[in-house]
Amino acid sequence: MSELKETEMQKLTVQAMPGEQPGLNGQTSPANAPDRATLVQPAELAAIAKLVRDTANRYEGQNLNLLALLRLIEALHQEIRDELFQKSLPDNRQALYAMLRDIETSGGWPYIHRMKLQAFLAALSAEPEAEADQKP
Repeated sequence: MSELKETEMQKLTVQAMPGEQPGLNGQTSPANAPDRATLVQPAELAAIAKLVRDTANRYEGQNLNLLALLRLIEALHQEIRDELFQKSLPDNRQALYAMLRDIETSGGWPYIHRMKLQAFLAALSAEPEAEADQKP
């Protein structure tokens, strides 16, 4: 599993002038802007990513445990999106534009990709051939 790229981490930390709060991708806004007061720090994101990777690596080859981990990550994604993120959406055009511009320049909308059923079935269909090759 690859680690978060340093450039991705740097996007979350920016320098602000006195009286301004850092925004995403180097944007600054007035200190009283509600959504820009606190950004997730790269070290905090790296610690979360390391914990998830270490857990996944500990269960390498154990498909049910890895599936449980993936389900947990998906549930956390949904919980954050539904209970926290949606409540924090901008309530004016300028803030909405800034958020959409950030989404566009920072890699798009967060998405959890699901394995296609066809790929899963292809892996299963390859299994009988491997078993047939092993029989005397």
